[in-house]
Amino acid sequence: MVTVKAGSRPPWVGLGAAVWVQIASGNAYTFPLYSHSLKSVLGFNQRQLTMLGVANDIGENVGLLPGVVCNKFPPWVVLSIGAFACFIGYGVLWLSLSRTLQLPYWLLWFALCVATNSSAWLSTSVLVTNMRNFPLSRGTVAGILKGYGGLSAAVYTEIYTTALHKSSSELLMFLALGVPVICFTMMYFIRACTPASGEDSAQHGHFLFTQAASVVLGSYILTTTIVNDIFSLGAPISYAFLVAMVFLLMAPLAIPIKMTLNPTNRSKSGVLNLPVGASETTLQGEENAERTEPLLTPSSSTASLGSFHKIDSVSEIDMLLAEGEGAVKKKRKPRRGEDFKFTEALVKVDFWLLFLVYFVGVGSGVTVLNNLAQIGIAQGVHNTTMLLSLFSFCNFLGRLGGGTVSEHFLRSKTIPRTIWMTCTQVIMLITYLLFASALDGTLYAATALLGICYGVQFSIMIPTVSELFGLKHFGIFYNFISLGNPLGAFLFSGLLAGYVYDNEAAKQQGMNLLGSGVTCLGPDCFGLTFLILAGVCGVGSILSMVLTVRIRPVYEMLYSGGSFRLPQNSDH
Repeated sequence: MVTVKAGSRPPWVGLGAAVWVQIASGNAYTFPLYSHSLKSVLGFNQRQLTMLGVANDIGENVGLLPGVVCNKFPPWVVLSIGAFACFIGYGVLWLSLSRTLQLPYWLLWFALCVATNSSAWLSTSVLVTNMRNFPLSRGTVAGILKGYGGLSAAVYTEIYTTALHKSSSELLMFLALGVPVICFTMMYFIRACTPASGEDSAQHGHFLFTQAASVVLGSYILTTTIVNDIFSLGAPISYAFLVAMVFLLMAPLAIPIKMTLNPTNRSKSGVLNLPVGASETTLQGEENAERTEPLLTPSSSTASLGSFHKIDSVSEIDMLLAEGEGAVKKKRKPRRGEDFKFTEALVKVDFWLLFLVYFVGVGSGVTVLNNLAQIGIAQGVHNTTMLLSLFSFCNFLGRLGGGTVSEHFLRSKTIPRTIWMTCTQVIMLITYLLFASALDGTLYAATALLGICYGVQFSIMIPTVSELFGLKHFGIFYNFISLGNPLGAFLFSGLLAGYVYDNEAAKQQGMNLLGSGVTCLGPDCFGLTFLILAGVCGVGSILSMVLTVRIRPVYEMLYSGGSFRLPQNSDH
């Protein structure tokens, strides 16, 4: 039995706690920090390393099981499973890298899958819970949470360089122990809450504060990383920077603290399906109350918004009686914007168009992310930590900005969110051509542009799938479409990039390049890969335009009048 908390303060407490869990869920982004150690200490070649990168992405994005579990169990169960997976997976990797045990390659591949699969459990838990707690601000909430998730790479990099002294084995130990500690600490605060029946006037300000706090955090981390890199500051100053970063991570909790110290009269907005002032209700209580009222009366938008806290079905006898009396219509297939079952969504063209567009955007972007260290070295940049921090910060900006900008234009112009996937994939096409050219001074600019465009894909896909196919089974839809990430990593990184890199490295070895070892140097190491990725993004931008045209009427229906209007659900 899932407890549903009422009132305004609990959702904001949960959002503040979710920020920490989202940071923890970004553990998969740390792969570039220890991948070089796996290659040097364990003697892997580039193709083996890129296949480990594929394992990293498969684990992070295969979340169908978390999607199912989060519909049946409370968030703390999902978080506990993720914490356990993180402990086991990274623990095995630490045992191997520290030479405590000699483990076969296949076992390390599987352990990395398990370790990064914790990201799917953690992210699904906080995303599903908070999207349901703030159903009128889906794009904003998705942008904030995925933004912090994108910023997590920079947070881990700061910890890696300052507290862990750039030790890969210590990083793996930190991930095995630190992430579970965060999960067990925050799981009490992350729970389903009854959303408000209308848009609170203060809510917009609270979201702006949270977004501003995340931008300050991202700017702070990037600045301190650059300062540390240039001036080589001493340990006391570096640790002071780290402590300040932790305090900035606590900023979203200022909202519930402020609401506690300065309570306001919330009787104007009320709470969905609850008397104003009610403190707690349960799913079982809602079901009992439902049976004492007229059966299945036509629902308004407000009543529909509360539907994701109700029991999924009504007894068959009551349903038949209601149909006979004309209280409800007979079952029909849902229309876009209503709650779909998974099998119903699978036969929709828009579902697969969204999957393909997302696959192109994140699949090509993650190929660069997984090989960022090798790309930097090939182009003569040996301090790849700076490249990762830059990519992470821009990834964060893309995620946060994608959600905010799409929300603004959606409400003011009813422009579908997917138009921004079209724009960013055109920019990605140009960016891959920049990478392929390997012109002096373009590496950092190309990395920054790619980070922004890569981040936008996440913050657009998440609210789009919930708006087209409903929140009822959102966890399953979101995690299924997320499979585009590991699929792209396997095709573009594991098969394509690794093959091209190793072939070029073999040619250079045959030419007896001094000191090259098994490392490839020069623009040819990834040149062909970047050209193919550019072509793929060209196809993706065309598919995105087709999707945008198809779903424009849906958004005109959902956001007519400038605010979200939930359609009446079909009973299915």
